[in-house]
Amino acid sequence: MSQENIIRAWKDENFRQQLSEQERALLPEHPAGSVELTDEEIRDISGGIWQATKLVCTGNTGTCG
Repeated sequence: MSQENIIRAWKDENFRQQLSEQERALLPEHPAGSVELTDEEIRDISGGIWQATKLVCTGNTGTCG
């Protein structure tokens, strides 16, 4: 299989599924590897959301909370 088709198979799932079982077995592992997250890890992802909190400082004690 050509290098172009290997890269295409890594990137294009439809193309990869059209390959024969033998061709898919010969594909080298994707250089980025496999990424699998557990359901718990997915729930813990904040998606880049930043939540600000308001600090209230009272008097001259230097304490905030």
